Amino acid sequence: MAFRASVFTLFPEMFPGPLGLSLAGDALSRGVWGLETHDIRQHGLGRHRAVDDTPAGGGPGMVIRADVLAASLDAALPADDPRSRLLMSPRGKPLTQSRARSLAAGPGVVIICGRFEGVDERVIDARGLEEVSIGDYVLSGGEIAALALLDACVRLIPGVMGKAESGGEESYENGLLEYPQYTRPREFEGRTIPEILLSGDHAKIAAWRRAESERLTRARRPDLLPPKP
Repeated sequence: MAFRASVFTLFPEMFPGPLGLSLAGDALSRGVWGLETHDIRQHGLGRHRAVDDTPAGGGPGMVIRADVLAASLDAALPADDPRSRLLMSPRGKPLTQSRARSLAAGPGVVIICGRFEGVDERVIDARGLEEVSIGDYVLSGGEIAALALLDACVRLIPGVMGKAESGGEESYENGLLEYPQYTRPREFEGRTIPEILLSGDHAKIAAWRRAESERLTRARRPDLLPPKP
């Protein structure tokens, strides 16, 4: 079964967006993965299809109603749908490369894009939604976060990237940041490619790359390194 993504949003026109281009877009057109969008507002209430209401207890902003979102999910998803149900939320568990790889190996994902002040907590509990964050900042809505999550997953699906090994040495795959990359010309504005990369000695090149990955990780993301005993 191909990886299939179902996105629930108030702005379905934002999809596939960048996922309709380049490798992801080509794979989408070939049926390597699938994408469908569901407009939450189709299940809104009244003449104006209202989807939100004021926060209980007061405060600014609006909250997406539990009954509206539940109706949208229930109308589109069978009860036995095995896919993870992910709610894009700044308070969610951070998305990691290992999580993206795990999702990419499965049947797909259901993604709910929040808006306003968030989603009524009761529908999160009642429909088993897993909150996921792409970083410690707040966006206007979950759509951009959903695109980022899908891109992280789709590129790992067999048949999307040209070579399966292309993703094997990237940042976070081995717990380290990726080593520096170089290509032609051999010299650029007085800066040259490290000689070891031109030596043809694969063992020395591998050792250099590992050392550079460790150096960059220590400098930029020491939190990725195991604690010293």
